Amino acid sequence: MTRHCTYRLPHLTASLLFAAAAATASAPATAVAQTIAIVGGTVYPVSGPKIEHGTVLVKDGVIVAVGTSVAVPAGATTIDATGKWVTPGLINAGTQLGLVEIGEGYPDTRDDAARGANAVAAAFSVVDGYNPWSVLLQPTINDGVTSVVDLPGGGLIAGQAAFVDLIVGAPARSAVVREPAAMLAEIGDAQAAGVGARGEVTQRLATLFGDVETYTQHRADYDRAQERPLSATRADLEALVPVLAGRLPLLVVADRASDIEAALALAARFHIKLLIGGGTEAWRVAPELAAAHVPVLTGTLNNIPLSFEALGARQDNVAILARAGVPVLLVGNSGEEDAAPFNVRNIRQDAGTAVAYGLAWDAALRAITLTPAEVFGVADKVGSLQPGREANVVVWSGDPFEFSTRAETVLVRGRPSVAPSRQDLLMARYRHLPPTWAMPR
Repeated sequence: MTRHCTYRLPHLTASLLFAAAAATASAPATAVAQTIAIVGGTVYPVSGPKIEHGTVLVKDGVIVAVGTSVAVPAGATTIDATGKWVTPGLINAGTQLGLVEIGEGYPDTRDDAARGANAVAAAFSVVDGYNPWSVLLQPTINDGVTSVVDLPGGGLIAGQAAFVDLIVGAPARSAVVREPAAMLAEIGDAQAAGVGARGEVTQRLATLFGDVETYTQHRADYDRAQERPLSATRADLEALVPVLAGRLPLLVVADRASDIEAALALAARFHIKLLIGGGTEAWRVAPELAAAHVPVLTGTLNNIPLSFEALGARQDNVAILARAGVPVLLVGNSGEEDAAPFNVRNIRQDAGTAVAYGLAWDAALRAITLTPAEVFGVADKVGSLQPGREANVVVWSGDPFEFSTRAETVLVRGRPSVAPSRQDLLMARYRHLPPTWAMPR
């Protein structure tokens, strides 16, 4: 379902596009100190009912007012949204944008996976390898995605995820909304976890979590080398302390229903705040997930199994989970191709597909805005259009879940952020080639 960026610049020449790109690259990467009023549109705050003919007022990168009777200050930049839809910026809560450029076969373009010790890399933070100049950021922004949760991969414990606003060229730490946002673990892939069978994965996780408890209770003995050997390094044990204390969620990658059940049992045993990622067969255990208040990060774009762990794949998975009361985050990861960083922008197609298979429209919008913000503890900053929130706002030409809809204006922390992407520049450069031009044989 890959497609070109939805916004159009039909009258710009290649030279103008390159000039625009250069201007964007040289602009400051922080929010511009200005007042912007988006007026006349149908506003979907997500935190409340839609507002017809509403106004969203932004000052210095923050939303200061939303409603139908908002006074627009003199000198404010006004964006006419009459006949258009206004939503919070979209959030893709399961990606590796800024960490992976090409992927398989090009390891020097990947900064998502640490080796760790014995497949445990809990101290690894993806922010340290995040590239704010990635050419994949701009097309993602141009399609209305303003924030992502970047996930590490590989190993038994992959490391720490980060919730990041998409600001091209900003220092990585300045773009972070929360870090760490979650700890990543594996339960369904024995090979990735460095063991031979699923039961051994669960056993290793239980041993590791038990060692974290021991470390927490006997730090002084550990420092004096008077404690038995533990199954991870001090740095990794320390990084896992917030997980066992219930302060940091553990995101367990699991597609098979039995793997999800194993994760639920492990979380209950150690009082861990659990999230399930992948969740292809989560519909099979929806009541158990709802009872345990465990959110699921999943997608909708594939209708066939991609592995033996996903034989129960079905496109109404999200709708079944929602009806059971499970918090759902749409992440566009329902297949290797769809999960690639260059397809992060397809999150709204995931939402539209979820609606087609039974999820309410409002619930689909919430699954890519406010629910991810709530689950990762940043709802006071992003995910809705409310006073005091970051001004991550999108003005759409129509229903954002329709293919023909364009993101006409995108604000990230109050800064207009739509700009020519690398795809635009390449199309402009090669659109008017001589008729005799052909690829060399």
